[in-house]
Amino acid sequence: MAMMIISYFFLFVVIFILPTHVQGRNHECADSLRCGGHGQAVRFPFRLKDRHPDHCDFRPGFLLSCTDKNQTVLDLPDSVKLFVENIDFKSRRIQLYHPDRCFPRDIRHLNLSSSPFQFTTDYALDDYAFFNCSRKKTEEDEYYTRIYCLSGPTHQVHALAFEDSIIYFPLPPCTRIYNVRSIPRRYLESNDDPTIYMKWSRSPDEAKGTFTKLVTKKTKLVTAGAVISSFLVLLVVFALQRAYINNMVEKEYRAKIEKFLEDYRNFKPTRYSYADIKKITNQFAEKLGQGAYGTVFKGKLSNQIHVAVKILNNSSKENGEEFINEVGIMGRIHHVNVVRLVGFCADGFRRALVYEFLSNYSLEKFIFSANVKNRFLGWNKLQDIAIGVAKGIEYLHQGCDHQILHFDIKPHNVLLDDNFNPKISDFGLAKLCSKDQSVVSMTTGRGTMGYIAPEVFSRNFGNVSYKADVYSFGMLLLEIVGGKRNVDVTAESTSKVYFPEWIYNLLDQKEELRVFIEDDGDTKIVEQLAIVGLWCIQWHPMDRPSMKLVVQMLEGQGDKLVMPPNPFASSSPTRIQARKPTTRLGQELEAIQELD
Repeated sequence: MAMMIISYFFLFVVIFILPTHVQGRNHECADSLRCGGHGQAVRFPFRLKDRHPDHCDFRPGFLLSCTDKNQTVLDLPDSVKLFVENIDFKSRRIQLYHPDRCFPRDIRHLNLSSSPFQFTTDYALDDYAFFNCSRKKTEEDEYYTRIYCLSGPTHQVHALAFEDSIIYFPLPPCTRIYNVRSIPRRYLESNDDPTIYMKWSRSPDEAKGTFTKLVTKKTKLVTAGAVISSFLVLLVVFALQRAYINNMVEKEYRAKIEKFLEDYRNFKPTRYSYADIKKITNQFAEKLGQGAYGTVFKGKLSNQIHVAVKILNNSSKENGEEFINEVGIMGRIHHVNVVRLVGFCADGFRRALVYEFLSNYSLEKFIFSANVKNRFLGWNKLQDIAIGVAKGIEYLHQGCDHQILHFDIKPHNVLLDDNFNPKISDFGLAKLCSKDQSVVSMTTGRGTMGYIAPEVFSRNFGNVSYKADVYSFGMLLLEIVGGKRNVDVTAESTSKVYFPEWIYNLLDQKEELRVFIEDDGDTKIVEQLAIVGLWCIQWHPMDRPSMKLVVQMLEGQGDKLVMPPNPFASSSPTRIQARKPTTRLGQELEAIQELD
């Protein structure tokens, strides 16, 4: 009964009172007004201060004002004022410019998170670090952008992409003055301050049309409702109840979307303090493993995302280089077969790396375990893992802006997610090189014994290139096939078993590989993995295939593969250099310099 009375009262107000009141008040809100009678016309959803009545403030942040010179001004959060050049109501784009034609001067105060306006998607958004150099830089550098309107006769201000600033940090007399986030590069690199383009999203009122049309439609509907019977009143009550329920459901959907966006933001590399790291790991409660450069702990972010936190050793001389490699290189990698760097910590002498957590740990656990029969994944899954790792390495070599050489491909550095999808990890020894150039100069060897290519030890075998990763991947394939390490560390040093040669001899003599094989289909997969692995471990780099070709070989029909030349016929570097390979899968390599 109480609901019925409330419904009658509501209908009375809507039918007889609101139409007249709303229609009169909104007629004046629909007018287009200008500053000083000229310039940009301002109308819904914008309101012109001191021109439109106060009750016309349709949406927060859409208030414009006029200067003494009748210029239209938009106030963005944190007191960043921009002049309005044009408003395109149809495409919901607004053109702005800085009063002093120097947008970078106030850009550090800009915060669009609480604003209805965002930069248009015509240009990519990047984070930048600003540096003040006390004397003129004489050299040209493609990574730096000079900010002319902030520079003077005795100093220059430069902007450097934030991810590049970690690797290409400028030396004195340049000092970092502040950082800015999510800014299009074009607004920094022009001598003349360019027009700033922003957009706003459509509101429900805008989607329905102007206020005049909206009020007219509502008035007709309400007038028609005045003659409906009491049955319709009950229907209205039911509709109101349904609207309330739908509104609650919509709020839940919005909350889910906001949670998703929050989770997504956490997968962009974020800088954490050491206090954050302790909170994420619950005071380092669950230890996952110990490595040469640090200890790994399990952690959890506030939004229930599980992570693996690697605390780097303070005593390690190499951990500084490893830290720079991981953050500088992995921060720019986005591939399904490469582990994701969630964030990092550089808090004084404390350094940590935060990765996505992979529940099945490393491939090593499933091929080297003493209880390997009970952990055997099946040859189809092992083939999928091999293909996934190959695609990840191919992406590092050719899919990034720069070529990335890993130098430590091995089962321990291949992690597996819930579905046993592989992800390459541990970029502490990686090198960043110019793209499309295949050889890198090195002063010291790097990698893990048993997986290091011959040319890394001695240049008599050839120049060091991306083919070093191909060699390591070949050893990984052969270890998958044999279920054991390529060097038997339990044997006496005088009688070590070099099982890749054992595999080659079995295939060459058409003998069966002594591994877990259940049917003929498994036999084909094992032989395919073994043959591709033997191609990859050829002594001479030019005899090894590229990772693109390796992927094609693994995804193709294994019975069409041919056996490679015997890489174990001679271990002499001199003979390897002198012979002419029977099959060439690569081209001559030109030496280049690595990018430090």
